[in-house]
Amino acid sequence: MPTIAPMQLEMLKPGLRHTQSIVVDEHLTVPAVSRAFTGFADMPEVFATAFLVGFVEWTCIEALKPLLPAGTQTVGVHVDLSHNSATPVGMRVTAEVTLAEVEGRRLVFHVRCRDEVDLICEGVHERALIDGAKFRARVARKQGAA
Repeated sequence: MPTIAPMQLEMLKPGLRHTQSIVVDEHLTVPAVSRAFTGFADMPEVFATAFLVGFVEWTCIEALKPLLPAGTQTVGVHVDLSHNSATPVGMRVTAEVTLAEVEGRRLVFHVRCRDEVDLICEGVHERALIDGAKFRARVARKQGAA
């Protein structure tokens, strides 16, 4: 992994927060997941848990992006999130992520998501720092071995 400059390491510490919002449209609903998994086709048109997880990951990526040197990225390695309330199409969802732990390459975020009415999600998401080029090379070797 590329070496993280001391100034960047200092900024990559517990307490880092990031918030971002999206508006749920039909492309983010449960039936939209059916393009890959047909069992979702006739489900209610509400914000899909699959897309909620993606939204949380994206929010964490955006939180870290300005602090990582070129070539360094993060990948999701663990998700433990509730999805407690349905969000209809047209409603705004806001995710707030807080970096809670930094342990070597492991980054642990506490997560809360709200729509315009309810708290819809709480939990923990873990990411790992990677060297993007080395990671892609390992994936290519794995693909070649299959």
